[in-house]
Amino acid sequence: MSPDAQWVRPQDTELDMFGLTHVGRVRKENQDHFMLCTVHPQVVVHGTSLPDPESLPLRGTRLATYMLVADGVGSGAGGGEASRLALATITQYVASSMRSYHAAGAATDTEFYEALTTAALEAHAVVRDKAAKDPGAKMATTLTLAVAVWPYMYVTQVGDSRCYIYWDGTLTQITRDQTIAQGLVDQGILPADRASSSPLSHVLSSAIGSEEAMPVVSRVEIPRGCVIVLATDGLTKHVSDDEITEQIEKMESSEQLCRTLLGMALERGGSDNVTLIAARAPIKETTAAPAT
Repeated sequence: MSPDAQWVRPQDTELDMFGLTHVGRVRKENQDHFMLCTVHPQVVVHGTSLPDPESLPLRGTRLATYMLVADGVGSGAGGGEASRLALATITQYVASSMRSYHAAGAATDTEFYEALTTAALEAHAVVRDKAAKDPGAKMATTLTLAVAVWPYMYVTQVGDSRCYIYWDGTLTQITRDQTIAQGLVDQGILPADRASSSPLSHVLSSAIGSEEAMPVVSRVEIPRGCVIVLATDGLTKHVSDDEITEQIEKMESSEQLCRTLLGMALERGGSDNVTLIAARAPIKETTAAPAT
């Protein structure tokens, strides 16, 4: 294998991606939502004299892949509506702001950071506005958005749904839980090893639609062969990081990984809705020249 093989841009057919969501074994309603998409420039033909317009190269090279999970919080259907609105708003924003993708990965990619922050805050405003029209509704949601613009991935975080990257034998949590417990750990008040057992471990300090939303955007490199996992806390309540690592190391596909991890969470009680996305572009022994 060439030493540069891990940095060869994957073609669409080489992407192995899968997402799923499950109500769990305790909740009566699934308030989680997810989205897994690729973004392309596209020509839409509204009329032509050509006999076979479908044979034309109307869809351009993939600009980005984006993955999003949202875990609704609220009474009744409020949480589910909040997570749905967040996804719809982000999708609309991404579709209307494709101009910023050219800046991603550049030394001056401030525009892209700002676009992602603005998208999250716009989702926050939409959910808050919807809740204001129904005083009895409690509506909020986590939001974790990963946008892969080769060879980087930009992760926008609000709440405690997580984004991980597995590379070279190590699983790294890219996001940082925006919970009261994690805030106490950051202040040195609560020992880190007690955070997961704290009653404040799932009390959000920031959420889309709550009193305050504090989007955090970070960037990481994504070489071929790495595995990306997004998950709501319905998984991480029951499955540890070490166990996620173990399953990644013997994964056969992104679909198999998601279904295995979901099964583990359900076997251990499935106390919450569970939503997962997994994605990778495996390293190949022989790869084509980088796309221009």
